[in-house]
Amino acid sequence: MSERRELYRSPNGDTWFLGREPENGHAFIIHQPNAPSGGRKSHIELGDFLRQGTGPEHQALLRLIGTLVDVPPFAEQAEPKGE
Repeated sequence: MSERRELYRSPNGDTWFLGREPENGHAFIIHQPNAPSGGRKSHIELGDFLRQGTGPEHQALLRLIGTLVDVPPFAEQAEPKGE
């Protein structure tokens, strides 16, 4: 059984999750369509998911990835004050 975290829920009820296989750490996206459209979930490789577009579900994944970085790489670093 994979572990999962909700990334985004659309106004029409589709839901995207970030999933991870606990045995090997393999991460992927789970898309759960709303019930009226069939509701059959699918698993999508992370690279394929990010290449599909820039929708709010993609932005949610990118924001989550961004939280893994303590200091943004291009943030201005405070210069030490001279004595």
